[in-house]
Amino acid sequence: MLQDELLKKLTIEDLERANAYAKDLLHGLQTVRSFPQGVTVFGSARLPQDSKYCKMAFDLGHLLAENGHAVITGGGPGIMEAASHGAYEIGGRVVGFNIALQHEQHPNPYLTESLTFEYFFARKVSLAMAAKVFVFFPGGFGTMDEISEILCLMQESKMPKMPLFLIGADYWEAFENAIEKMVELKLINPDDAKIFEITDDINKVVEAANKIGHPKISENFYDGFKEASALAREGQ
Repeated sequence: MLQDELLKKLTIEDLERANAYAKDLLHGLQTVRSFPQGVTVFGSARLPQDSKYCKMAFDLGHLLAENGHAVITGGGPGIMEAASHGAYEIGGRVVGFNIALQHEQHPNPYLTESLTFEYFFARKVSLAMAAKVFVFFPGGFGTMDEISEILCLMQESKMPKMPLFLIGADYWEAFENAIEKMVELKLINPDDAKIFEITDDINKVVEAANKIGHPKISENFYDGFKEASALAREGQ
């Protein structure tokens, strides 16, 4: 009854908004289900292609495609373009989940498949569900938002724990220091600091992807996954 009363308070605008959210998410998940899970690469859209981080992203994309792994990015310039270019150059599968923004974001020319989102949350869900390995290069607020959400979801067992690499040890040093401070103050558990690995060795990413292998299109690590809270309820 309470639910019925709450529904009556919704406006036409609320319903239209909810429908738009659902439509954006549905399109993303349909795309995710059209290819095997690959390696999702995050990072700044602002870095030039001749930066050392973009060169590393290019090399990583090349190696991943060479080993048969799809490369998934936000579809834009900077790190996303570099990783896409590296994979595209040798005929790899390159998926771009773009988003409509006022600044910076436009599809890069090295995508074999592309979808443009209206909403960040739908895009982030799709980027996560498309991945068997996560890679984060240096980035700004957007990248920090993405890594914080994924770390939190893994920490709370709201999503499967998958290999997660932070590439660019010099850049991520401050982040690592902040994590150590969190552990020191008991804001997170020591094991939470082990969810990710900071490295400059892109071969570790490829090795992790190779170890997982190549899941079928019909399989996804989220299928059958139950978050910790659901398992706890079942055990009661």
